[in-house]
Amino acid sequence: MVTHSSGNVGEEAALTAKRKGEHIRICLQEEVGSVGVTPGFERYRFVHNALPELGFDSISLETVFVGKKLRAPLLVSSMTGGTDEASAINMRLAEAAQARGWAIGLGSMRAAIEEESLASSFRIRHVAKDVPVIANLGAVQLGLGYGVTQCRRAVELAEADALVLHLNGMQELFQPEGDIGFSDLLRRIGEVCGQLEVPVGVKEVGWGIDGKTASRLIDAGVAFIDVAGAGGTSWSQVEKFRSADPMRRAAAEAFADWGIPTADCIVDVRRELPSAHIVASGGLRNGVEAAKAIALGADLVGFGRTLLPNAVALEGLAAVDQQFEQIEFELRAAMFGIGASDLQALRSTDRLVPMGGGIR
Repeated sequence: MVTHSSGNVGEEAALTAKRKGEHIRICLQEEVGSVGVTPGFERYRFVHNALPELGFDSISLETVFVGKKLRAPLLVSSMTGGTDEASAINMRLAEAAQARGWAIGLGSMRAAIEEESLASSFRIRHVAKDVPVIANLGAVQLGLGYGVTQCRRAVELAEADALVLHLNGMQELFQPEGDIGFSDLLRRIGEVCGQLEVPVGVKEVGWGIDGKTASRLIDAGVAFIDVAGAGGTSWSQVEKFRSADPMRRAAAEAFADWGIPTADCIVDVRRELPSAHIVASGGLRNGVEAAKAIALGADLVGFGRTLLPNAVALEGLAAVDQQFEQIEFELRAAMFGIGASDLQALRSTDRLVPMGGGIR
């Protein structure tokens, strides 16, 4: 177990809480989207089917993820935790996920591991009783004293069905207090995969995972890949607003278009790994883009910052639930529009074509 003196723990916990609060504020109030790069879904279109030969109400969105049934192939992407505001956000998202049958990921749980008084903001199982809950730690921590013990503790605290280890090298590089020791992580990730009792996935945080990198991770024992591609939130942009270093603030601008577009990640990982479990996240805005992601090869689709404004709104749960419902309706409507009765039919459709391409 990683240990600290009580003074250091208190100081680190306070700094972590401050950072989490700043991240929420910046994501809500500042322009932190990628500039000059998009998720890539606008490069594809569905060919309309005027005779779908199915009833809208008969379309099934059901799937299975980490051994649990979902009513829709949708995921609340890992976002936050560690503060009272983050706790309220997680609870609203968890209630909506339970009501709609979505999976839900938690933000980085490092703070809760080092100071368990902060763990309550990650405890959502009593709300999300039946859906998959995914615990989360930064993979870089595996090179800084963390191991299977801390990963297991994160899963226990969240009563989680899986753990995701996030790769955020570029964020750590621009973060004032970032950890940039990313050497020997593949071997350490493999050790966790081999010893943890629940599936272990790996995700990026907005710069994407390519096919060859995904293949190395799967070979190490990773159960699923969340590509978390470019085109949505840029965490170098987020950290730019936290930095007091003029040089790094200026340098962050040069990386506003860094990363692999989400659509390209899906295609590349699926081509490299035909049977891998792929989660598509990174800049998705609606259910039509979710349908495109699945047609390109994703098994599950994650939504992150697009959910945040409603999750903190005065309307709270009602606003979040309405947004979840709209995304599902858009996904189902896209399937109706091409005549896909279920997710397997959507994945195998020939009606997703490059923009400007003709009917095949």
